[in-house]
Amino acid sequence: MSTAADLRLTNADIEAMPEDGNRYEVIDGELYVSSAPHVIHQRVLMNIGYAFRVYLASRAIGEILPGVGIVFDEFTGVIPDLVYASHERMRKATAGGRFHAAPEIVIEIVSPGHSNERRDRHVKRTLYAARGVNEYWIVDPENRSVEVHRQTQDSENLRGTDELTSPALPGFSVPVSAFFE
Repeated sequence: MSTAADLRLTNADIEAMPEDGNRYEVIDGELYVSSAPHVIHQRVLMNIGYAFRVYLASRAIGEILPGVGIVFDEFTGVIPDLVYASHERMRKATAGGRFHAAPEIVIEIVSPGHSNERRDRHVKRTLYAARGVNEYWIVDPENRSVEVHRQTQDSENLRGTDELTSPALPGFSVPVSAFFE
């Protein structure tokens, strides 16, 4: 007789998935599938990446990377929209082209749909908090807002001209509206 533990998927199972344009992730053995992102999602991703690139151009402290896999253990592997890691964290946390420990900042851009929202706002938020991600940004294009969840302080919900700053990025400051232009 099969048990729930027997039905848990692994990262090896995910590696065997077809190259069909979908994003496959496994969290605690449960499969999550996302379709290719929409134009608005990608535009927001590029705007966030640009803000980081401008900031990092004068500070050689780390990297912002899109779509990099994070393999926490055999049963948990995710592909966030963006990650920021200091050079030190990159050396300690990456091997074989993937993270095997938490980057400092993980950024997810919410795609339309209840299952996408549940995954990003609840499942991944719980995962990243438990696995040591310092900051988790949930970017919501529909509401033009950014939720910032930090290990060391209360969460913030920013919108419009609110300035987004980060303890991991000394001197970084950008109005949330810049992500949605």
